[in-house]
Amino acid sequence: MPDRPFFEQCVDDALAAREEPLESLVAEAEPVARACHAMAERFHRGGTLIVFGNGGGATDAQHISVEFVHPVLVGKRALPALSLTADVATMTGIAARAGFDEVFAHQLRHLAVADDLALGLSVDGDCGNVLRGLEQAHAMGLLTVALVGADGGAIGASPAVDHVLRADSHDPRVIKEVHVTTYHILWELVHVFFDHPGALTAEAAS
Repeated sequence: MPDRPFFEQCVDDALAAREEPLESLVAEAEPVARACHAMAERFHRGGTLIVFGNGGGATDAQHISVEFVHPVLVGKRALPALSLTADVATMTGIAARAGFDEVFAHQLRHLAVADDLALGLSVDGDCGNVLRGLEQAHAMGLLTVALVGADGGAIGASPAVDHVLRADSHDPRVIKEVHVTTYHILWELVHVFFDHPGALTAEAAS
């Protein structure tokens, strides 16, 4: 059986793999704050947050939706949000008829309005259906936010995405963990802006 220092080194390595991506997130405080402010303004105008992703990103989408609709912190206001991954009948019906790349874009065309917010999650930034969803949202006038990893991929480079927040790692486990931290920060700072209404523009308040 390996000795104790071996296990300690394993723990050190696992923690070190997460340290740099989280430090990078701290360094991106201004882009995160700008994304949160833009989201708060859309909510203030009556917009709904529409979230989508694949695999683990699909469950993250549902997690994000419930965080906004049913806040775990007492006293925080509920905000409208929905996950496009929650209706398996709709997703598989669209995939069978129009192809998997259209499962989010099609729903957005029929469910979203211009004041809404679209948030897409992709570990490698190259999920075709997430990109198509964000492109559709952008074309309709929605605010678009993407949580990506690695080098950002096609989603990170797309002009259709207003705010790209990237987990600086190539390890999908670490990327997911940074995404969870990031969307909890998004939730928290959106509520900070609501607690300080002067931070929202006069146009948004009208």
